[in-house]
Amino acid sequence: MSKLKYKDLRREVIETCLAMNAEGINQGTSGNVSVRTEEGFLITSSGIPYKKMKPHHVVEMDLDGGYRGDFLPSTEWRMHLDIYKHRPEAKAIVHTHSTYATTLACLRKDVPAFHYMIGVTGGPSLRCSEYAEFGTPELSVVMLKAMEGRNACLLANHGQILLRAQS
Repeated sequence: MSKLKYKDLRREVIETCLAMNAEGINQGTSGNVSVRTEEGFLITSSGIPYKKMKPHHVVEMDLDGGYRGDFLPSTEWRMHLDIYKHRPEAKAIVHTHSTYATTLACLRKDVPAFHYMIGVTGGPSLRCSEYAEFGTPELSVVMLKAMEGRNACLLANHGQILLRAQS
């Protein structure tokens, strides 16, 4: 058996997923987490409960959409891929379906700067993307547009996504 690459990063991905669920910003396996690597990125696998996830369950992907390993990447892999391709400063991505963010996203409206934390998104509002079906190229297109000049956005009728840039 070959040695697993990026074992520490894989553990960090799992720890982040467990923390999301513990904090209540995600339920079950509905969200996903990724981190950039030299060859592409690592992302949570599809359908494996985070409490059961081990480092070998975290899927290695390249920036052409190919993956390596015995497990399928999250069904939302395309959003992560497109952020990494279009935003070189992105080092990690978190996508959740938190109850509050999803509720706001169902309104399909931007959130104005009513609180200083809106500024964390990188602009004067938290944008909401247009609607597109999950897992589709169209979702990536509307997401990237909503994230122009921002580090986060709501995804219409879906949830939220944010990137972490190099600190």
